[in-house]
Amino acid sequence: MRDFVLWKKNNILAKNNNLIPTYEEKISLLLEMISFATIDGNLHKKEYAFLGIVATELNISKVVFNDLFHQELPHLVIKSEFERFHQFYRLALLMHCDGVLHPKEEVAILQISVDMGLNPMVTNRVLKMMKMKPSPIIEANILLEIFKEQHN
Repeated sequence: MRDFVLWKKNNILAKNNNLIPTYEEKISLLLEMISFATIDGNLHKKEYAFLGIVATELNISKVVFNDLFHQELPHLVIKSEFERFHQFYRLALLMHCDGVLHPKEEVAILQISVDMGLNPMVTNRVLKMMKMKPSPIIEANILLEIFKEQHN
């Protein structure tokens, strides 16, 4: 979990949460992440803690955050391509935070990234980089360069 606290402190991707303009979109992002976190049938303590960090970044109260685990709301489409890429990276971090990569998670994240309209070559590159490192965190400047590749 220490890695994810460091990620939060150094995450220039998250510095401007105004990219998600509405409260409903922020809730939708968290609901997607909660759904992804439980795809293997369990919610690990580290996954819950990571989701809490993201909720705090998005200025979602602890009460609302905890209530999200008991509701289903319609999924909203993320309009900004940069924010879709950021959400993909959040999901990838979530996938790694319990220390176990489940096959269902790997299949799901690939499908989610395609559904988001992200380039599969780019998302596969990010996932491969995360697997190869002792810590799944990728430096923000490298992620931004990879995001720019999406346009080529």
